[in-house]
Amino acid sequence: MSNPLYDSKLLLNRRHFFGKTARGIGVAALASMFDRDLFAAAPKQIPEFAPKAKRMIYLFQSGAPSQQELFDNKPKLNEHFGEDLRKHVDMNQRITGMTAGQTSFPLAASKYHFSRHGQAGTEISELLPHISGISDDICLIRSMYTEAINHDPAITFFQTGAQIPGRPSIGSWLSYGLGSVNKDLPDFVAMVSRGTGRPNCQPLYDRLWGSGFLPTQHAGVKFMSIGDPVLYLSNPDGFSVKSRRRMLDDLAELNHKKLQEFADPEIDTRIRQYELAYRMQTSVPELTDFSNEPENILEMYGPNVHQRGSYAYNCLMARRLAERDVRFVQLFHMGWDQHFDLPNQLPGQCDDVDQPTAALIKDLKMRGLLEDTLVVWGGEFGRTAYCQGKLKRDNYGRDHHPRCFSIFAAGGGIRPGMTYGATDEYSYNITENPVHVHDLHATILNQLGLDHEKLTYKFQGRQFRLTDVHGHVVTDILS
Repeated sequence: MSNPLYDSKLLLNRRHFFGKTARGIGVAALASMFDRDLFAAAPKQIPEFAPKAKRMIYLFQSGAPSQQELFDNKPKLNEHFGEDLRKHVDMNQRITGMTAGQTSFPLAASKYHFSRHGQAGTEISELLPHISGISDDICLIRSMYTEAINHDPAITFFQTGAQIPGRPSIGSWLSYGLGSVNKDLPDFVAMVSRGTGRPNCQPLYDRLWGSGFLPTQHAGVKFMSIGDPVLYLSNPDGFSVKSRRRMLDDLAELNHKKLQEFADPEIDTRIRQYELAYRMQTSVPELTDFSNEPENILEMYGPNVHQRGSYAYNCLMARRLAERDVRFVQLFHMGWDQHFDLPNQLPGQCDDVDQPTAALIKDLKMRGLLEDTLVVWGGEFGRTAYCQGKLKRDNYGRDHHPRCFSIFAAGGGIRPGMTYGATDEYSYNITENPVHVHDLHATILNQLGLDHEKLTYKFQGRQFRLTDVHGHVVTDILS
């Protein structure tokens, strides 16, 4: 026999109870809830300065590119080839379990040559001839550092400002802080490609472009490499556009009744997302149709530009999204984890990204978009100067090294043709102008007109921000 006290029809949650209370304490409590938490979907601060950038494209190189092979030339590694790193530097950084058991840490010289490029004479590896050609358009930062030493917490740190999952991603913070410009496309789009260097490496999780505790309307929308570009974008067979419109209208009416009843902002988010999905049925097919792209532009991005899901394809998509004023575009390219067999893995990985990356920056510049589009390229940490495993002259690998590594940025008010920061002769320690992950995030927000100390969201009783309680804008690299 059922207990009427536990009849599901009689149970009311706290919000429902206050919502049903017409006067008195119920109304006061509900108003208080509205003010503090329920509809905190928009920031309460207005940017106090004009932004240099309107949008951002983040080219995240998952797996950690080796700075010694690409951007930070270290001749001493060749001069002292095979010698134990401990003879030359105080190895006081913690190391991973993958090399902690090694009896020696032999210095591995890069197999690749560096040359100076552009008016600034920036040294860049022969593995990146196309990026070398745009050296006067980029700011190369050789002094990045992080605390995370393993891939998932390090990637999570770069995307969310925290090593532990659950925080909003950087794209979600920008969506929350700046809102939408194009009402027919998402504020935040993520795309993933798999490289040829080490294709079966660490997975990437949807939480990396998630909204965390921010309202879900600020989450990134992943564009797929097979099937519909966005999941469930197409109508089912036999289901007309008119029927879809009628269904959404009826569903919206039901959801509005529930919104009035429960005052749950996620219901409003769901209404908005259904409407966006309907508009995307027209906007996304037009976006993904490259038939109107001039042949010289397609050739500029390289031979893989027509291969859906490739890095080249995603770079061209990023430009098309940028010119449609999508606020934040995130490209993840996997395969940069060369623990072993680096000389056989790295050239193909570089070939994946070199031409398309340079093409994207040149394309944006030709269209007048680079000036107000911030582009960032880089991974989650660097690689060790010493070899992991057996060292040979023509073959070696490198472990994780969070203490110093290289990234670059372009456009959006970043000073072009500049090299910032420096490391020691073995790329072990930073010797000039260290830039932390929180500093990078503070600088990104600054360029988009947001004060990283004021862009906050209240959750579980405290105000959170992307940079937590840290971060300084790196003013030296700003034009």
